[in-house]
Order: sequence, then structure tokens, then C-alpha cells
Amino acid sequence: METNHSKEEVNMYKNSKNYNIEKKEFTNRKPNIMDEMWDRNLNLKNIIDLLKGGENLVPSKSLPELKPDIAEFLYPSSYLKAIWFGHSSFILNMNGTIVFVDPVFSNSAAPVSFVSKRFQPPVLKLNELPEIDYILISHDHYDHLDMESIKHFIDKKANFVTPLGVGSHLERWGIPTERIVEKDWWETAEFDGLKFIATPAQHFSARGICDRNKTLWASWVIQSENHNIYFSGDSGYDIHFKDIGDKYGPFDVAFLESGQYNEQWREGHMFPEDAALAYKDLKAKKFFPIHWGMFVLSKHPWNDPAKQLHKLSKTHQIDLVIPKLGQLVNFSDEFQLDVWWNLATVLDFGVYAASSMP
Repeated sequence: METNHSKEEVNMYKNSKNYNIEKKEFTNRKPNIMDEMWDRNLNLKNIIDLLKGGENLVPSKSLPELKPDIAEFLYPSSYLKAIWFGHSSFILNMNGTIVFVDPVFSNSAAPVSFVSKRFQPPVLKLNELPEIDYILISHDHYDHLDMESIKHFIDKKANFVTPLGVGSHLERWGIPTERIVEKDWWETAEFDGLKFIATPAQHFSARGICDRNKTLWASWVIQSENHNIYFSGDSGYDIHFKDIGDKYGPFDVAFLESGQYNEQWREGHMFPEDAALAYKDLKAKKFFPIHWGMFVLSKHPWNDPAKQLHKLSKTHQIDLVIPKLGQLVNFSDEFQLDVWWNLATVLDFGVYAASSMP
């Protein structure tokens, strides 16, 4: 894998306010915030602490799930529909256009198969999915950009929308260049009445040890004639949520990362209370938590995100949407919250959490 951008790539990215030409890498609003995070945490004590794992990391039995009713999902209507597959993977039906967000159907969300294994198989196989119109990618980490899942779409019609540079991975895996659109923050890709607006996030990128920040990371606004949706990707809490809310809000629903948090990497991932602030900043009507419920990437109990958000929803007036895996959510209906995450008992799998920091 390349560790530096070519002259052609530098020329492509040089006009981006998020690109450091001298370092040949993308940056956050606070350029050194991730370097400071790494410098603070990459020491023997923290590494040993991480390897110790934690309690209740993995469910002791399969989580409750529903086989999606794809016919109902595809049935023509002006209502927004969604199906969540766990972590940050979900599909949307927006006025008949089908959008797949950060598809990860592999057994592991890591470079090696024995690390960060999924809790259970996806509720659908890739060949059982409906025909996908657009695949939206937030960044190139393994728990968001999965080669196995992407290759399934080589011979399909789906077009890909990604942040700057991420298309290079897709091309290498066989996706035709003409089916890939890359955008910088605040840029828009528009197709048949659907808009994908790349918006800021506070995070980083890498798929190996020598390619950090060679591709951009982003959150996304997705707009149709009837709907306005926000997807956070991965991000620490910062002023960009208010900026996005002021510019594009209010949102019908915000899909907000709310799991795999740790004080050691709070700059790049939100705690539930951070996500609650982001929800308010975005002026969102509904809060749909993602980035939890399928992989162990941190040390908190697997169901802690849902428990914490459920508590916050009662005191912070949050309209919370937490469906079961595979459950069809029709946002025209009032969502009936079922506290299903309290139904499964959990065990301490200890060192199971010894995966690389997300």
C-alpha cells in the first residue's frame, strides 16, 4: 500500500482546506488533535490496560433479531424506511432510492480474521439484499470499509459516494472508476433528486501502519425531496455538529455514533453524553444510535451505549430509535422503544477486546 500521495494525487487534493501539502495527509479542524491523542496514549501502561479487556464485552447468546421484510421495505411510499444490521451498517429507502451506508458483512472488522469478530452473522446475506442504488462510505477503517462486502458489488449497478481518496481502495478492489464519486467537506454529489453532502468529522483514517490520514473521513447529510438525514460516521465531539445543524438542519433523523468509546480516544469517538449534545446541535428530531451492537473495539459492556442513551433520553428529551437487528423502521410511524438490550445476559470475555484502537 502506498505511504505517500503521488504528484497527481497531491494536485487533486491541494485545494482542499483539509489537506496538508507538506505532510501529504488530511487533517482535522484542529490539525494536531489526533497526534496529541496518540502521543498521550501510546505507552506501555495504556497498552497493557487495553489488553486486559473488560467485563460484559460480548453477549452470551445471540441478540434478538428480525428477518427483514424486504418486500415491505421496497414497497413504494414517500416515507423514510431503514434497516440496521449492527454497528454502522444500515440501508435506507428514500422515496424509492436505496442507499447502503458503510456495509460491513465480514466476520471480522479488522485486518486479521481472529480480531474484532462480529457477535453473530448478519440477518441477511449479501445476495439477499435488495438492489442497491448508492453505497455511502464514511472513511476507510475496517469497521466501515469492508473489502469482502465491497467486492460483492463489482458487477452490480450501485454507485459509490466517498470522501476524498477513499475511491482508491475501491478501484484497487475492482469497482469501476466511473461508479465512484469522491467529495471534500461541504461538497455535494447530486443524483436524480438525491443529494449527498460531505460534512466535517473529527477522526482519522488508515488501513495499515504506514497510511494514516492518506484518505479523508467525513460525516454526511443525505437529502431527498421529503427527507433530511444526518450520518455522523466516526467523530469526536466538536463544533462541526452545530455548524452542520445551523447550515442544514433540522434533520428528520440523526444516525450518530454512540459506541466503542474510551477516555483514551475521546478525541475521535463520542461517549453517549457527547452524542446527546451532537443531537441537540444538529436540531435532529430522532436519534438513531450506531457504532455499537456488533463488534468489540473498546472496553465498555456491549450494551452500555443503549443503557446510557436510554437514561439520557428521559432527562434530555431525546426521541430515541433503537431497533432490533434487522427490524424495519418506518419513520412515518411512532417508534415503540423495546428495551431489548436488557434481555440478553452477558459474560466477561476479557482479552477478547485486545483489538487495535478504532
